[in-house]
Amino acid sequence: MGTDVRYADEGDIGNFRGRESFVDLESSGSIVRTVIQFSNQGVFVVTIFIPTTGPNDWRRFLADPEKQWKRGYSAMATALSWEAANGLPPDISKLLGESVELLLAIPEHKVALPGGSRESQCDVFALVRVGNESMAIAVEEKVNEPFGPTVSEWMMNASKGKIERMGFICDLLGLSAPPPGNLRYQLLHRTAAAVLEANRFRTDKAGMIVQSFSQEHRWIEDFQAFAERFELKIDPGQAQTSILPSGIPLTLGWAVGSATFL
Repeated sequence: MGTDVRYADEGDIGNFRGRESFVDLESSGSIVRTVIQFSNQGVFVVTIFIPTTGPNDWRRFLADPEKQWKRGYSAMATALSWEAANGLPPDISKLLGESVELLLAIPEHKVALPGGSRESQCDVFALVRVGNESMAIAVEEKVNEPFGPTVSEWMMNASKGKIERMGFICDLLGLSAPPPGNLRYQLLHRTAAAVLEANRFRTDKAGMIVQSFSQEHRWIEDFQAFAERFELKIDPGQAQTSILPSGIPLTLGWAVGSATFL
C-alpha cells in the first residue's frame, strides 16, 4: 500500500482516516513535529521535539505573543533564563542538591487530566538527574501574576467533570477531597501533572517548582499554604520533599530567578 508524506494542518488529519499514511504535522503554535500514521487498524502518534536555537523560539508557544512576549513578563524571563543556563537555571539547580544534570526541557508541556479536555500546561517540563536518581519536574513561572482561582472559586457550581478532576488530583496527591477552598487550583493541577509525568517516564521522583522572578516573592503565601498540606514549610530559595501515599517522593520548591532576566 502506498505512503503519503506531506505537511498538514490539524484540520487536514481527518482527510487521511482509513488510509495508511504518514503525516508530518507542524502546528503554528509549536516547535514540535508530530508524525501520525493512519491505518485501518488505528491511529499512532509519535511526537518529535525539535531543539530551540534561542529565546525567540519560545515566543511561538504563547497564546497572545503581542501581550506576553515583553521584558518584565514571565514568558520572556523564563526563555532568557533557561537559554542562558548551561543545563538547569542555577536558582533551580541549587534547590535539588549536588550533581544535578538537565536531561530534557520542554516549554509549555501539556499533560492530560481526567474530567475535561483542558490539559495542565506546564510552563517548563524538565527531566533531571540528581545523583543516581531521576526526577520529573513541572516548573511554574511567575513574575507578578497570581496563581489563578482558588479551589472554592474554581469549584463554584462545579460540573461532573470538575468534580471528577478534583477527586482524581486529590487521590493522586494524597489529599482529602475537596481540599481547603483557599488553596490555588493551579498549584494542585500543576503538581498532579508532575506526578503523572513521573509515572509515565518512570522517574524516581516528582517535583513541582515555582521559578519566581519577583524579587518581592509575590504570592509566596499561596505557595506556602499549598506546601503545608504536605507538612512542608518552604521559604524562598528552598525546596523540601514529602512522600506521597503511592510511595513516590514529591519535591516542592520556590526558586528565586535572577532580576537580570526582567
